[in-house]
Amino acid sequence: MKELNLPPFDFTIRSSGQSKEIFDVFRRKFVVLTPEEWVRQHFAVFMRDHLGYPQGFIALEVGLIHNGISNRADIVTYDRSGNPWMIVECKAPEVKISPEVFYQASRYQNSLPAPFISVTNGLVHGCCAWIDGRFEFQKTFPTYPAA
Repeated sequence: MKELNLPPFDFTIRSSGQSKEIFDVFRRKFVVLTPEEWVRQHFAVFMRDHLGYPQGFIALEVGLIHNGISNRADIVTYDRSGNPWMIVECKAPEVKISPEVFYQASRYQNSLPAPFISVTNGLVHGCCAWIDGRFEFQKTFPTYPAA
């Protein structure tokens, strides 16, 4: 897999038939290792290990309904009250982070009202905060909120 612009971490990969799988510590199971999954795993671990998000408050591939259509948010973090805190849209490293990617994450925010949305392809990352009814780009990712 491609080296990413995220800190490395210890992971377990196994072969399964024609594909490879990575152990997802958040879902506690092996999942197919795609380029997007490689980014999703790295970013979730980055949030846990470097931004202070408790593992139990990070969920991967969260189902949601937007305009009657089923979707899945790649990563959703929750605050201590169980409310969505940040939605993260992950793309494969070869996918350009564009306004459309931010728009996709913002659509998910309509169903899971979180104060932050982030996007990443493992190489380029961005974060926006919902302030006064609009998104404002942030220079850094927020750490987990204090009690």
